[in-house]
Amino acid sequence: MAVKASNMAVKAPTPRTPTSRTPTSRTPTSRTPARVLAHLVPTPPPRGMGRFESLPRLLTRDVGLVEQHIREGRFQRSLALIAGASSIFAGLEAGTEHYRGSYSQRIMYTPIALSGLLTVTGIWSAFSRRVARTVLPVVSTAALLDGTIGFFFHLRGIHRKPGGWRIPVFNVIMGPPIFAPLLFGISGFLGLIASFLRTEDAQPAAARRAPVAPRPRWLSALPAPLSREAFTAARDLREGRFQRFMAAAAAVSALLNGFEALYSHYKNNFTYKSQWTPILLTPAIAVAGFGSIWSRRMAHTVLPIVSLLAIADGMAGFLYHARGIVRMPEGPRKPLYLLTYGPPIFAPLLFAATGFLGLLASLLRRSHT
Repeated sequence: MAVKASNMAVKAPTPRTPTSRTPTSRTPTSRTPARVLAHLVPTPPPRGMGRFESLPRLLTRDVGLVEQHIREGRFQRSLALIAGASSIFAGLEAGTEHYRGSYSQRIMYTPIALSGLLTVTGIWSAFSRRVARTVLPVVSTAALLDGTIGFFFHLRGIHRKPGGWRIPVFNVIMGPPIFAPLLFGISGFLGLIASFLRTEDAQPAAARRAPVAPRPRWLSALPAPLSREAFTAARDLREGRFQRFMAAAAAVSALLNGFEALYSHYKNNFTYKSQWTPILLTPAIAVAGFGSIWSRRMAHTVLPIVSLLAIADGMAGFLYHARGIVRMPEGPRKPLYLLTYGPPIFAPLLFAATGFLGLLASLLRRSHT
């Protein structure tokens, strides 16, 4: 007993060793319902993407990347492709309208030739930066000039009709479409804007640290005040800071498209109630576009909503016009005749292009001044 007592006295209490955590001991806590739901539910997007918070996480990242490229002026290839695609529809619309006029003047062939040239140049510019900087602005400017010249020729055509401008309602409706040549210039306008932008793979951080780009040679031929203004405008275009300019362009395009839709649907006596939709949307887009010049909030709230409505309305109008052509006598057996004398099938897409201009303006940044 003494020895046992001495052993008990000498023996110190063994310290409590910490139990080793095995991997199985973590699994019950890491697989709680709350953590499982946290992996399934998409996390909130980062700050600065508030308008895309309701989208899934993967789609939010892609849409946010597109918005960032647009805000920084890094979408040259995309806009060049869009300009080329829009030129196809504008050229087809001009071709059918001039076919009705039997191509009585040689200048009627110019929009068809320029639309094909702009389509090829726009696609080529998506693969060649040099073409986008040199050839694309030349072809786009030619398309804009051709649309302006065509506008004056259409005015002259209305003036030469019996009664001229003394009976404007009849002659404007039955004469050549007065604003169609200016709408042809939308594709040229987009191509000219694309020529000033940067490519999608341009590094924004490196661009900010880079020295100021030298002035183009053609600016040296201008007077000093005009040269400074042109250089500042070109810099704002490269940085995506032309929201006011694009919003004003969307408003003007809406007014032109609305007037074209008004007298075109007036010919059909507004048989369908849906024919009133572009006329009702026109003042909304015009007010939102002109208001965005002074109001940043309107550019980020009202303008994208009415622009999306215009895009949807233009696509629906395209389907309605296609259905009208199919329902004509002879059906689809005489496509050239029906496309020529039926409802203008590509005209609603020009109205959708107005919505695209407004939507693009809502994503851009404002200039420093």
